Amino acid sequence: MSSRINLCAPTLRETLSSEVAAAVLEQRSHGGMSPYATPNEAAVRRRDDARDRDGAERPAFIRDSEKIIHLPAYNRLAGKTQVYSLRANDDISRRGLHVQLVSRVARDIGLSLGLNLDLIEAIALGHDVGHTPFGHAGERFLNDAYHARTGRWFFHNVQSVRVLDVLSGRNLALQTLDGVICHNGECERQVFETSDLSSFDDLDAVVSGCWKTGEGAIGHLRPMTLEGCVVRVSDIIAYVGKDRQDAIAAGFVTEDSFDDGLGGAYNSWALGAFITDIIEHSFGRNRIEMSEEAFAEMRRAKRENFEKIYNASELNGERAEEISALFARVYDRMLDDLRAGDESSPIFRHHIVDVERALSYYGQIYRWQDDLDLTVVDYISSMTDDYFVALAQNLFPESEALFRRRGYFC
Repeated sequence: MSSRINLCAPTLRETLSSEVAAAVLEQRSHGGMSPYATPNEAAVRRRDDARDRDGAERPAFIRDSEKIIHLPAYNRLAGKTQVYSLRANDDISRRGLHVQLVSRVARDIGLSLGLNLDLIEAIALGHDVGHTPFGHAGERFLNDAYHARTGRWFFHNVQSVRVLDVLSGRNLALQTLDGVICHNGECERQVFETSDLSSFDDLDAVVSGCWKTGEGAIGHLRPMTLEGCVVRVSDIIAYVGKDRQDAIAAGFVTEDSFDDGLGGAYNSWALGAFITDIIEHSFGRNRIEMSEEAFAEMRRAKRENFEKIYNASELNGERAEEISALFARVYDRMLDDLRAGDESSPIFRHHIVDVERALSYYGQIYRWQDDLDLTVVDYISSMTDDYFVALAQNLFPESEALFRRRGYFC
C-alpha cells in the first residue's frame, strides 16, 4: 500500500470495506465461484477437437493460455514498443511485459470476484499479439497506409483475433477471442456490462464490421463475459502508472511533473486504489463497475499521460511523418513483391512460408492470395521494432540516416 496521498483523489481507499473483504474471504475459503463466472465447460470452439476439450489435468481455458504463449507472435512482443520507440534502454517496458502486467492486474480482480482466472489469463496474454512495431504510433502509420489503399481500417485488437483465430490455426475458444477483440484500453467506461454474443457467426460479423468501419464498430464493443470486462479495465490500470514510470526513466518528465504529486509512485497507488475500487463495487454483481471518483481519477490520469507523455513521445514529434512515409514505402514494396510473385522477397521468406508451415500442422492453409493488402498487413504488424528498422534499411539504405538522427543506434 502506498503511504502517499493522491492530491487529485485524496479519499480513494486502497483497502476494501470490512463487509466486502469478509464476503470475498468467505467465498474464497469455500473455493466458490461467482454465479456470473464463465465455467470451463462453456468454452466454444470452431472445431470439436478432442485434444481441446475441458479435462481434469488441463481445463479448457488453460489450454488457450498455453496455445498463446507458444506462438511466435507472443514471443515477438518482447521486441515491440509499449510507448517509447527508437531507444536503447533495457529498463523501459516492452509490450511483452505489458501483457503480463495486464494479466496480473486482471487476475487480482478476478480472484476476489470469483471469476475464471484461466480465461482471464488467456485473454490478457493474447490481447496484443496483433500489435504493430512502434506501439500506437506504428498502429496509426499502418492504418494510414492500409486505409488509403483499401478504404478499410487497421486496429491491433482486430488483428490480434486474426493472428489467434486465422493465422495460427490454434482453435481458441470463442470467449477468449471475444475478450481479445473487446479489450480496447483506449475506451474507458465506468460500468462494463456483457454483450449477448454467443457464436462464431456473431464474432465473424463483429470482425468484419471492424475492418469495414473501424472506430464506428470498435467503439461499441462489449465483452460477452465478465472475465473479458475485467481484462478490458485492467489494460488501463496496467499502463496508466507504468507508462509514467517509463517516461521518468526516459527523461521526458520528472517526478514532480504530475498534478497528483505522486510521480512514479502513482503506479503503486493506482494498482491498490483502482483494483480495490472495482472489487468493492463489482463483488456479487453481473457487471464490472467503478465508483464515480475512481473513474474520474482514471480518466484524469490518462488525460495527463496524453498531455505530458504520449503526445511528446518520439513518434508523435516533428519527424513522425518521416516514419509514417517509411511504413507506406515498405507497404508498397511488399505489395509489389506479392503481385510479382517474387519468392525471394522477405514477405515470402519470413512470413508466408512460416504461416503456411504452421497452418499445415492443423490441416489448414493460408489464403494469402485472396487479399494481398491484408497479407501485407499481416506481415508488417508481425514485425518487431528491430526487424522493421533492419528491413527498411535493407530496402531503402538512405533510411539509416533517419534512424541515426533519432538516436536509435548507440
